[in-house]
Amino acid sequence: QVQLVESGGGLVQAGGSLRLSCVASGRTFSDYGMGWFRQALGKEREFVAFIHKSGSIRSHADSVKGRFTISRDNGKNTVYLQMNSLKPEDTAVYYCASASASGAVDQISTYDYWGQGTQVTVSS
Repeated sequence: QVQLVESGGGLVQAGGSLRLSCVASGRTFSDYGMGWFRQALGKEREFVAFIHKSGSIRSHADSVKGRFTISRDNGKNTVYLQMNSLKPEDTAVYYCASASASGAVDQISTYDYWGQGTQVTVSS
């Protein structure tokens, strides 16, 4: 079955950086777009970033544009989220997800498999 496993979360001070990784297995990684979402305590899950299966097209939420960068290595079945200039409001559980088909990349319904999430906490 398809599995997505995130890692790289942790506690960091405001202004710091983290790099999240998500390793996929169970289907041909290079056939699918990948996304990152996050969910803060008491809030709805929200879109963070998307990368096309080829890596040639990327999209980032306005709230993270210029600070976060999504990338992928199809040879390693891994998608990354480089997070710089972190703010306390970036505190959330971060999830990677695999896109099932064409659709709006910022919509949860576009994705059919999800990881278990990794906690990112940014202290002020």
